[in-house]
Amino acid sequence: MPNALVNPFLESLIALTKERDAFTLEQMLKQAIVNLIDMFVQQKTQSIHVYRLKDISKLFLSAISLEHIAGGDDIPEVLCQKLLDCYNGGERDVLTLDDGRIFHFFPLKQAVAYRNSVIVIEAQYTNADLTQAIINLLDIYQNYNGLLNDNERDTLTGLLNRKTFDQKINKVLSTVHSKAMRQDDHGHLHYFIAIFDIDHFKRVNDEFGHLIGDEVLLLMSQLMGKSFRESDPLFRFGGEEFVGIFGCAQEEDIQLVLHRFAEKLHAYQFPQVGKVTVSVGYAKLTIDSTPTQLVDRADLALYYAKNHGRNQICSYELLKAAGLLTEDIKEGEIELF
Repeated sequence: MPNALVNPFLESLIALTKERDAFTLEQMLKQAIVNLIDMFVQQKTQSIHVYRLKDISKLFLSAISLEHIAGGDDIPEVLCQKLLDCYNGGERDVLTLDDGRIFHFFPLKQAVAYRNSVIVIEAQYTNADLTQAIINLLDIYQNYNGLLNDNERDTLTGLLNRKTFDQKINKVLSTVHSKAMRQDDHGHLHYFIAIFDIDHFKRVNDEFGHLIGDEVLLLMSQLMGKSFRESDPLFRFGGEEFVGIFGCAQEEDIQLVLHRFAEKLHAYQFPQVGKVTVSVGYAKLTIDSTPTQLVDRADLALYYAKNHGRNQICSYELLKAAGLLTEDIKEGEIELF
């Protein structure tokens, strides 16, 4: 096999194992598959998509109702059914449509995202060796994801851990600076950091024990994962404290996002413990802010919430504008539990 075909695949594989961001990693996987197919059969890959359960459900509903999805294409119901079967059964499959298009389905364990997915490749090939090579590539991808997961995620909750925060927030800051330098306002997002602290968590541990306390932390993290978008990274900073980075199309949307989560939490019953509340402090990311400043500002808003009744959401900017916040508040002055 000529080096002109082998080298692009090896280069894409090397690039994949250097990446740590989950979204970028997924894009690199797609490129590696394209290069792999080209190396084996030198045939054009029409498309590669990764579908998660919520994507499959939306497609399935669209196919049944014969509606158009984003992109303007009708999705055949048989294709959606294959997606669902692959997701549920965990077995690879292939589908040839009446128009001659061939779709290859591979179950994919997204260790970084803690969920199973299906990768669908539209390509005109029937080569068994190529199918096995793709399976081997996906094994490499999933093993690498597992290593990232062990290194970057909290063992109990599965959320990102504290040491990954600087990397994530610096990437957001870099994006904001880049847009500002280009004076690019198209698709501009307003970014916020929010710190969530479970109210009276020490009492939970004292009254019910640390195993129940850990269950509260795990269920809280799962509720957060269901309440917020996958593109908004969530972190466990330690103990009962969680942090989220949120991108909003409108500045006012952050209030809606956080209050929607508070409503879901209010309706949730934790086993044995019952109702649990959180206090939240958040601050807006500005072009001249640093990660430390952002955390400090959100912390100040959080401490204000904890010291003024708990179970509330406070904005650093709004508190400052109202003259209710001073910069010299210290954590030791406030009873956090």
